[in-house]
Amino acid sequence: MSASALTTPPGLFSYRKYWAHRFGVASVLPMSRAEMDALGWDSCDVILVTGDAYIDHPSFGMALIGRLLEAQGFRVGIISQPDWTSAKDFTPLGRPNLFFGVTGGNMDSMVNRYTSDKKIRSNDAYTADGAAGKRPDRAVNVYSHRCREAYKDVPIIIGGIEASLRRIAHYDYWSDKVRKSVLLDSKADLLVYGNAERQIVEIAHRLAQGEPISDLKGIRGTVHFVKQIPEGFRVKDSTELDKPGALSPLQNPYQEEPACDKKPDTDTNPAEITVAVNSIGNLKQLMRDSRSQTVIRLPAYEAVKDDPILYAHASRVMHGETNPGNARPLIQQHESRQVWINPPPIPLTTKEMDGVFDLPYSRVPHKAYGDANVPAFEMIQHSVNIMRGCFGGCTFCSITEHEGRIIQSRSEDSIIKEIEAIRDTSPKFTGHISDLGGPTANMYRLACKDEKIEKACRKPSCVYPGICPNLDTNHAPLIKLYRRARALPGIKKIFIASGLRYDLAVESPEYVKELVTHHVGGYLKIAPEHTERGPLSKMMKPGMGTYDRFKEMFDKYSKEAGKEQYLIPYFIAAHPGTTDQDMLNLALWLKSHGFRADQVQAFLPSPMSIATAMYHSGKDTLHKVSRKAEDISIPKSIKQRRLHKAFLRYHDPKNWPILRDALNAMGRNDLIGNGKQHLIPSFQPKGTAETPSKIQQFKTKFTGLDNKPTKKSWDKNKNTKKR
Repeated sequence: MSASALTTPPGLFSYRKYWAHRFGVASVLPMSRAEMDALGWDSCDVILVTGDAYIDHPSFGMALIGRLLEAQGFRVGIISQPDWTSAKDFTPLGRPNLFFGVTGGNMDSMVNRYTSDKKIRSNDAYTADGAAGKRPDRAVNVYSHRCREAYKDVPIIIGGIEASLRRIAHYDYWSDKVRKSVLLDSKADLLVYGNAERQIVEIAHRLAQGEPISDLKGIRGTVHFVKQIPEGFRVKDSTELDKPGALSPLQNPYQEEPACDKKPDTDTNPAEITVAVNSIGNLKQLMRDSRSQTVIRLPAYEAVKDDPILYAHASRVMHGETNPGNARPLIQQHESRQVWINPPPIPLTTKEMDGVFDLPYSRVPHKAYGDANVPAFEMIQHSVNIMRGCFGGCTFCSITEHEGRIIQSRSEDSIIKEIEAIRDTSPKFTGHISDLGGPTANMYRLACKDEKIEKACRKPSCVYPGICPNLDTNHAPLIKLYRRARALPGIKKIFIASGLRYDLAVESPEYVKELVTHHVGGYLKIAPEHTERGPLSKMMKPGMGTYDRFKEMFDKYSKEAGKEQYLIPYFIAAHPGTTDQDMLNLALWLKSHGFRADQVQAFLPSPMSIATAMYHSGKDTLHKVSRKAEDISIPKSIKQRRLHKAFLRYHDPKNWPILRDALNAMGRNDLIGNGKQHLIPSFQPKGTAETPSKIQQFKTKFTGLDNKPTKKSWDKNKNTKKR
């Protein structure tokens, strides 16, 4: 197990190619034995199993990893959306020589199938013709079990966002309980989290050299089992870092000490320091070595599953160990087994990013789908990913937990090359690039001004509560990219559709002018998420003052360009820390600004996010938590979640009954009436009343009441129904 936390990894394309590279590049990675035969293959070295339709495009994880492994010389096959009710669909390509790679797909399978209200979705954007039901719940677990059933002795490596966000004991919204690490539930051999390029390439080459998978320990960005603490490591209990006790507000959540503090690590033995202090350089090196050889023990699964406060504590500690520059490994007991979580992978360099995106993707769905449309592909086929990662730290978002907060950017030449490839090869291209972006629209090439500070920093966000003074917010490289891209022959328009960090954008009026003048198609979507300070502080989002500054710029530059353009703000309902009053205030803001939302987003507690820890514990986990800490408002009940969504769509007559009840209960019946000053009218148009649920209709039929019947009347009703 590697001792150094900051060892420079091998270049992604520096490995000696595996012998099978002599077969050359496949026009498309095979999904059938016939395709393997056409390539001259007798077997696959790696088989990737995915819950998505196979699209040979870098925006789809299985294609990116498959093409990367192919570039290393390995023969890679794809099993897409297999029938999981038996092992039959897991055998057509034969036994892989090295391993099965299993992913649920580009989306978590539970998020993919269920809405935030736990209703089954009617479609799946990652399936041909949007058909639903092509993947199982908890797909990573199910697929792994079937792979094991098909070929018992083949190593199984799980990855993708579903595995990544379940790498430790995690709260599961759909079962309303804390579940074990997915490594145990899937019975896989190894878990790869985050962007997997570095890990999967090293794993493949080491397995190809004959190493057993049980020996692949200590690889950054992986999770595995250990029987005992590796030699040379010392254990530090997580409560030493973040003891669940009295609240003590911190300026920088999760930060144990100031990022630039020069004092020695208090974990280091004073005697060791005395011996080594021959120079400041020796002392710093000793501190780094001591830290890299420390593993943090999180509370065991058995403890966190029954104790929301300990769960919140474990979440805080885990989020404090996400910076590749200073993260330490974590260990968590699960019954008789110990799960070891290595630090995140070192981010890819620009050259490596270019290499990944320059691989020979066909950029179209596999021919097996015929003329069927895959909605996700239709949406991204003419978009270009220019970067990955996000340092925003929004608590409800999982981008940082998966991709990391260090921005990894492609070169301008690589991006231009991809735009030209779209223009020259896509049969449906009409001259419009639908997006140049990534997790965000405008973090391209943004980074800390000082690499040493970046490696030492433990803040969860570079832009909250304000923009860090060490952050370079220069948008000049992005402006230059936009100008070069839209000047290409055959390019009529380039839209920017990724989420815009308007708090960063206002730091560069030139960027806002460039964006508004050339890259908005009439409407620009941005996400303030809320108007009230309480919810915003739990989201780690900027206040509405920043939104107002951006809108002023947007309107000014739209007018100068002679264009009529509009901002479309997005908001979240039912987020932890949100009260009914907060949602009422948001509704009044929407009405006063003339906004009528067509669709609304309700908070969905995704595994491992900070906001999910709030949802489960009922505490503000951005600060130290304790059992005596004040509870925050958590909209959990179906009724309250529906109410919060109704406030966002105050203009929909179907929501007026529930809003009238709420406003009366809140003592705000002054907002019910037929004037412009009222939020909702006092009348209900015929045929627009909210349809009661079947169970509510049943209760009303037998009791004549809309409220819950008494046990006596309910028993009587059951008897009546039987008769």
